[in-house]
Amino acid sequence: MAALPYKQSKQSKRGQVEEMFDNISPRYDFLNHVLSFNIDKIWRKKTIKKLKPYQPEKVLDIATGTGDFAIAALKLGDVKVTGIDISEGMLNVGRQKVAAKKLDNQIQFKKADSEELPFEADSFDAAIVGFGVRNFEHLEKGLAEILRVIKPGGAFFVLEFSKPEKFPFKQIYMFYFTRILPFVGRMISKDSRAYTYLPESVNEFPDGERFLTILADVGFVRNECYRQTFGIATIYKAHKPNN
Repeated sequence: MAALPYKQSKQSKRGQVEEMFDNISPRYDFLNHVLSFNIDKIWRKKTIKKLKPYQPEKVLDIATGTGDFAIAALKLGDVKVTGIDISEGMLNVGRQKVAAKKLDNQIQFKKADSEELPFEADSFDAAIVGFGVRNFEHLEKGLAEILRVIKPGGAFFVLEFSKPEKFPFKQIYMFYFTRILPFVGRMISKDSRAYTYLPESVNEFPDGERFLTILADVGFVRNECYRQTFGIATIYKAHKPNN
């Protein structure tokens, strides 16, 4: 059975993910940074650094959440970032954050689904997703949509959780990820399932070489991955073929 936030719900995975993020949006940033010991910020910076040589002017941030990846992408220079997400609650937090930083002229947010992107083909120089692809209801369909809206030759970067493989870090990490993190997340977010769904969805996600194979099957080329911090997360780089 696919990992779902609320197993008793009759909603689709998309609907459940939207409800979950709406529920935890007020405390999401605090929990995200505390539970990851702020390492997530380093991973985002590394991903943007890998994207910088492509010098994109228009970037699409899918599953933008509260906009941390979109804000990090401004390090690319003179760039316009469009962030999309299915959770209005998360987007509202992002809008407040961007307004407070006076970045409205560079970042815009839009409620949209990764599987039905409201953009014309070849609209963006690059696309990024941070900790979002494992939440896609239909992974290949979402990736195909992203491929469609990137310009030929454009880059696609994914930052996603993965599973450590080496002893003893694997065992330590799994104890923290399946026992400590859900308990703390549940106490602070007041959502009994959100931080139990997180390790379940990570465990189910086809990380590493399996994800590279899926990217290739969808149509991306020159696909590579870079494991981060003993394999806790992985940065994936892919490209849309040139015409």
